[in-house]
Amino acid sequence: MSALTRGGGKRQGKAELPHKICTACGRPFAWRKKWERVWADVRYCSKRCRRTRPATP
Repeated sequence: MSALTRGGGKRQGKAELPHKICTACGRPFAWRKKWERVWADVRYCSKRCRRTRPATP
């Protein structure tokens, strides 16, 4: 069962999807189907944020 459907196959709205805060820009972003298997590891909202991530000491 995917994050978009629950039980009877009814689609949920985007507001019910899981959200995270981007570690680079601080903006919230929602779950995407392409992140289904790696959602626990996703930290950035976009490729641009991943490229410009803050340097770790």
